[in-house]
Amino acid sequence: MNVQQVMETVMQDSCGDQRLSPTGDVLVTGEADTVVTGIVTTYMATVEVIRQAHAAGANLIITHEPTFYTGADQLDWIQQDPVYEAKRKLIEDYGMSIWRYHDYMHMAKPDRIYTGLIRELGWESNQVDFDYPWIYEVEPVRLVDLAHELKQKLKMDVLQIVGSPDMTCSRIGILVGGGSLGLGKESMPMELMKEQQLDVMICGEITEWTLCAYVNDASMLGLNKAMLVIGHERSEEWGMKHMAGWLQPLVGDIPVHFIDAKEPFLYL
Repeated sequence: MNVQQVMETVMQDSCGDQRLSPTGDVLVTGEADTVVTGIVTTYMATVEVIRQAHAAGANLIITHEPTFYTGADQLDWIQQDPVYEAKRKLIEDYGMSIWRYHDYMHMAKPDRIYTGLIRELGWESNQVDFDYPWIYEVEPVRLVDLAHELKQKLKMDVLQIVGSPDMTCSRIGILVGGGSLGLGKESMPMELMKEQQLDVMICGEITEWTLCAYVNDASMLGLNKAMLVIGHERSEEWGMKHMAGWLQPLVGDIPVHFIDAKEPFLYL
């Protein structure tokens, strides 16, 4: 299979014949007719992921997020930038093709990023049967204990909490990645908490004056509300981890590996 055939196979498996224009799911580097010798799935094609992919014998990286620092991987602003030039040279020296698989992944039914996260948490049987597939009910648990569970399962050193660590929670919403920013509607996360009577929202990225402020005020008023902020990368990496499993049968003998891009932060 060549790069184009792999991309078409993945899109067909995700969404059938549906195709988007425009879309951020573009071949960022490489040529569509390159024969694929190995595939790596990852949240982001960082320099370290690229190095590890080459060491694993892969020449195609399927990344969920951009490679060159803007949502559409625009390059007009970055020409002659030393970071871009060095990363581009590394990619070209390795003969690495990089394809972004984002829009079609979220369009799949169900959303494959959420599916990966829920599998990693082991919450498949906890889904609530409402219009919102990202609402879950667990046995009543203290917020601090739920936070420790997430830290352990998602391999995190630090997790941010808004609300009382000792509150009891059972009804949980999840908004991965930038979903907790509202997806174009700033009030959406707060409306979702109210309408679905959620105790806790597990979030990717946040804006501190929206859901964060809403939950903080609710807690100060004595209401049973909290949020756990796990970040964009930790909330979405697991979809790419579990992608390696469902992709392998689609590409036959081409080896498929998952490489964890890891959080970009060091904590002092």
